[in-house]
Amino acid sequence: MSYGHAVQEELREPSRALRRAIPEVYDGYRRMHAAAYAPGALDEKTKELIALAIAVSKECDGCIASHARGAARTGATPEEVAEALGVTIAMTGGPGTVYGPRAFAAYREFAEAAAPAQDGDPHGSAVS
Repeated sequence: MSYGHAVQEELREPSRALRRAIPEVYDGYRRMHAAAYAPGALDEKTKELIALAIAVSKECDGCIASHARGAARTGATPEEVAEALGVTIAMTGGPGTVYGPRAFAAYREFAEAAAPAQDGDPHGSAVS
């Protein structure tokens, strides 16, 4: 079962339709997101791990897919993702044991898709 690509594909068109209906809201969200992820005291990978942990705690499959992809894109290791999810489970209990594995599966899916690009394979750029 796909917890990454499938969720993103399912949300693609409805998200586009809503974005067209309320562009000012989405533009504001985009600006806030860019500011939150801008370089600062924390690197982007750490911010993606935090976001992934919050996505699991909020039980948001779309958020999990997005930040699992972000964690893979920023070079988070399976061990780092697993530890972040372990903290999430400690903080959320049972729901973390359901959504944490979904997040780990999504991360692994995106990391595997990105692996050829990291090894210098030009065909690995399909995940962007």
